Amino acid sequence: MNFKLNVIRCSRRLASRTTGVHRGWIYHSQIRALRTTFYNIPAVSSSPGHLKVVYRTIGSIQKRYLLPNFWLRDNCRCSSCVHQDTRQRNFNTFEIPEDIQPSQVQTTRDGVKIQWAGDGHESFYTWDFIEFYLDSDRVPPEPIETEYFGAKGPESSRTWPPSLKYDDFSGNETEAVGRLTDFIRRNGFAFVTGVPIESAEPTQKLLEKIAFIRQTHYGGFYDFIPDLALADTAYTNIALGAHTDTTYFTDPAGLQAFHLLSHTVPSTEKDSGTNLGGQSLLVDGFHAASILKQEDPKAFEVLSRVKLPWHASGNEGITISPDKPYPVLEVDETTGEMHRVRWNNDDRGVVPFDSEYSPVEWYKAARKWNEILRRDSIEYWFQLKPGNLLIFDNWRVLHGRSAFTGVRRICGGYINRDDFISRWRNTNYPRDEILRRVIG
Repeated sequence: MNFKLNVIRCSRRLASRTTGVHRGWIYHSQIRALRTTFYNIPAVSSSPGHLKVVYRTIGSIQKRYLLPNFWLRDNCRCSSCVHQDTRQRNFNTFEIPEDIQPSQVQTTRDGVKIQWAGDGHESFYTWDFIEFYLDSDRVPPEPIETEYFGAKGPESSRTWPPSLKYDDFSGNETEAVGRLTDFIRRNGFAFVTGVPIESAEPTQKLLEKIAFIRQTHYGGFYDFIPDLALADTAYTNIALGAHTDTTYFTDPAGLQAFHLLSHTVPSTEKDSGTNLGGQSLLVDGFHAASILKQEDPKAFEVLSRVKLPWHASGNEGITISPDKPYPVLEVDETTGEMHRVRWNNDDRGVVPFDSEYSPVEWYKAARKWNEILRRDSIEYWFQLKPGNLLIFDNWRVLHGRSAFTGVRRICGGYINRDDFISRWRNTNYPRDEILRRVIG
């Protein structure tokens, strides 16, 4: 398998695919090109328990020189070791002798061929694969250039808000879904305009082009009016502050969608053209977290360290809570970047006493967080209109609304995060690139 890693911006830019420096690390195709252009094939030898690979170049820097024999044998990718359709292993890793050794090692211009002692199995490893793991610990995820947004959108955006037309999906569906999911990955949300409003079915079918609708205790695809049919404030007409949904799930919903099918005046009133309210609110939680970290580092640390209980207990027979307490701000342990925001003060349980930070310190930090979320410069307000479908990243973007009068009919649904990311990958990257990223 070719192990070159390429940066691909999105499906609509596949033709301009580039290889090079991104976010501080060098793609190993560049390293390989330099080494093979100016220098000879590296010295490869078998040492106890390891394969030793040393480049003869002066000043050549390698993170490691030894690759474990057991690790190499476990990662043989020949057709007998890996099912070429499912990409799953065809052997039991732990039937490999713990002290496995090569009986023969041969270098070629393309890589290293190893014949293993015992069963005589032959494995081949490309230079791209070998060199990558000499210089790196693991394959990084796909690079994403996140664009924070505020009340007026991101500073660098030429067009705002990010949107596509419903008719785009009747042409090249893969390209349209790729653009849609890429907008959401970068900007946190996107609109699809011109969606039919005669029924909710076109909205549902469009969402299912991304992935299946997630089933919850509220059902699957929803189509409702504010009648408190379910015990949740979403089913009322009161104002809702910025929050994320399903904080009480171990795996909160990845995407959420809203489509306003209609908004009519109360039956007791005449349509006088007055504003019925119900403006929608989006807040970029990652942007808000970056502001919090800059203005009050301790508050950021408190909200990322104190783990809280969350719950959904409003409907009879339903009491949902995640597998363990989770903090408001979840940070990627490897990169230090924001991973997920979990914030709905209404669904929060009791602030515990078992953290390194006291409840008093948590309340102080949360007060600062709440103040940032309510800043005019952070709140992006707009009016949902029939025909405009809103889809947003529930792990990043908080949503809310102003109070309204009349009857609003809203439809939409949740989509799992993993399924959303899978669809984004498969509509923005070629298959071999995806496999290199997710398998290693």
